Amino acid sequence: MTSALERFRELLRIPTVSAAPDDAAALAVFDDFQRALERLYPATHAHLERDVVSGHALLYRWPGRVAADPLVLMAHQDVVPVVSAEWSRDPFGADIVDEGTDARIVARGAIDDKGALVAILEAVEALVSEGHVPARDVYLAFGHNEETAGDGAGAIVDLLRSRGVRPGLVLDEGGAVVDGVLPGVARATAMIGVAERGIMTAWLTAREIGGHASTPAAMPATARLARAIVRLQRHPFPRRISPPVRAMLTTVAPHAPRALAILFRRLGVTGPLIAAVFSHLGPETNALVRTTAVATELQGAPAENVLATSARAAVNIRLLTGDTIASATARLHRVIADDGIEIEVRHGTDPSPVSPWRGEPWRRLAGAIASALDPDIVATPYLQLGASDSRWFTAISPHVYRFTPFHLTRSERDALHAHDESIRVDVWLRGIGFYRDLIAAS
Repeated sequence: MTSALERFRELLRIPTVSAAPDDAAALAVFDDFQRALERLYPATHAHLERDVVSGHALLYRWPGRVAADPLVLMAHQDVVPVVSAEWSRDPFGADIVDEGTDARIVARGAIDDKGALVAILEAVEALVSEGHVPARDVYLAFGHNEETAGDGAGAIVDLLRSRGVRPGLVLDEGGAVVDGVLPGVARATAMIGVAERGIMTAWLTAREIGGHASTPAAMPATARLARAIVRLQRHPFPRRISPPVRAMLTTVAPHAPRALAILFRRLGVTGPLIAAVFSHLGPETNALVRTTAVATELQGAPAENVLATSARAAVNIRLLTGDTIASATARLHRVIADDGIEIEVRHGTDPSPVSPWRGEPWRRLAGAIASALDPDIVATPYLQLGASDSRWFTAISPHVYRFTPFHLTRSERDALHAHDESIRVDVWLRGIGFYRDLIAAS
């Protein structure tokens, strides 16, 4: 597996940072990345059909014995920007630190999402080289701008729809194998996203005449905006147990202590209590039981001694299954309760449909987890907290799942989109086996 590791490190060193559509220099890096893919995975590129979509998104087709109900394996090429000074090592150096079972690769994209992309290609390259012919067509869909617009994956879906392709199983990044996330559950759990929250951005804007900061009004625009943000913070969206979370708790109930198992099984009665507890356990569990809203960008005056003629905040909202852009917007108006605050929805998508956690596609996923990772891992439905490219595929398939086959610690999950992102070498290598077994079972 040394060669697989070296290929992974080489691809991590190519800084495919999310780029604007008109940033030619940044997009040229994606050309370098794709040339490297062709060189490093020759059997894949010799045997699979390939389309380049929307400039840099990639769609591969591996013909199987039948074309119906194909498997789609997704990942994205782009990574988020870095602040190099915050990293302990070169974020694009792909250094290996520590030794033995503790060895890890430190690099932007090690988990999100080149870890999955390269593991998929390693599995496909090996199977193609062995002469394997999949039972069904297999597609590899690698978007190039998941971290920004995501429309590369959208264009891939448009192309598949035009060809009449209806996937039987779609798998994108998402939950991972984790320990200790759910209270009282000692077994490792594979958190398979059967749905993902919606996402929207709302602008809150307060306006005033402006002037010199030495003579401020009683309620300047900045203060009015701050008051609106504080009201949102003090009055969060209500807590509730959505269907994916209900399924998750029911699935893990047999592996929880008896008292908790009873609570998890009787959610019709205990749901409000469980939701209240989850909301206080931490950010991840809080996000499982409510729509979240947080101000992320603030704009005011152009100078420190000038009153802002307008003050604006961007509020990032993640919609729980059952909420909508319309219902969240109505709640913003009710909670802020200030006609002096303009509320504008800039963009957004409603929560995804919920994919079934029973049936043959689910059994294939659970089977690959058991065979390649660990048969003692509990595969459970999960509500994906972040947005992914998979949201586009719900238009052409009812079986869209979000799972990354890596056993991740809390600190590893916390490093996503932060400094010192890393993955343990043995964890990444086992992920290759998961994709290999999933393809073989398809």
